[in-house]
Amino acid sequence: MLLPRGLRIGLRVATAVTLGFIYLPIILIVLYSFNASRVASWPITSLTLDWYGRALGNAGVRTALITSIEAAVGATIVSLVLGSLVAFAVQRHAFFGRQTLSFVVVLPLALPGIVTGIALNTALRTVGIDFGLATIVVGHATFCVVVVFNNVVARLRRLAPTAEQASMDLGADTFTTFRRITFPAIRTALLAGGLLAFALSFDEIIVTNFTAGASTQTLPLWIFTNYQRPNNLPLVNVAAVFVLILSIVPVYVASRLTSGTEAARR
Repeated sequence: MLLPRGLRIGLRVATAVTLGFIYLPIILIVLYSFNASRVASWPITSLTLDWYGRALGNAGVRTALITSIEAAVGATIVSLVLGSLVAFAVQRHAFFGRQTLSFVVVLPLALPGIVTGIALNTALRTVGIDFGLATIVVGHATFCVVVVFNNVVARLRRLAPTAEQASMDLGADTFTTFRRITFPAIRTALLAGGLLAFALSFDEIIVTNFTAGASTQTLPLWIFTNYQRPNNLPLVNVAAVFVLILSIVPVYVASRLTSGTEAARR
């Protein structure tokens, strides 16, 4: 499709403005994390790595970082198990309410985080469960399971069941068929879904705020709590960089895994 020169220029400018609006604030946060001054002023006169050393030496940042990783790993494991099981049930079997089940599994990702958080907080208090790392994992798993489910279902839809049927016709049991036929075909989808679930859990704050309790703090919660404290602003910038890295890298790897698989199938 050949577009007029003026329209092409306009589209390029609009794209540049949109990308700048999205990414320039993120770039500023990264630059301020190297700012030698405690005050976030522009232009930056001198750079330093001192804040990174102080952040890693800060007990609050370190504990919150470890808690975020533990919560993300826990939510990812739960999501991989539940998301895969539901995906196989929906895609490989016909039963009453299959479409309803698929909708119910995907729905938590579309719900406002504050609604999910309040609902989980109320339910956990009613049952009498103490808030902590386990409740954070449960809260995160409610929406992380969606990305695993979507990835596995999408892969299963592209897989013909003939190879599995041939394996079982030749005498292989269900476990052997899954290990040798099904799992190799879906493992990149599982890995991509797990990475996306980890990234989604690691930087989550709304649901976490309702399920963490007073004694447990993830890194996003630590950032939110300390953002209004001027003395901690440099450490907040460094913590934000940690969140960026541990959120962007899994998403990038997951994108490469899925795009590589698609390219190989063409």
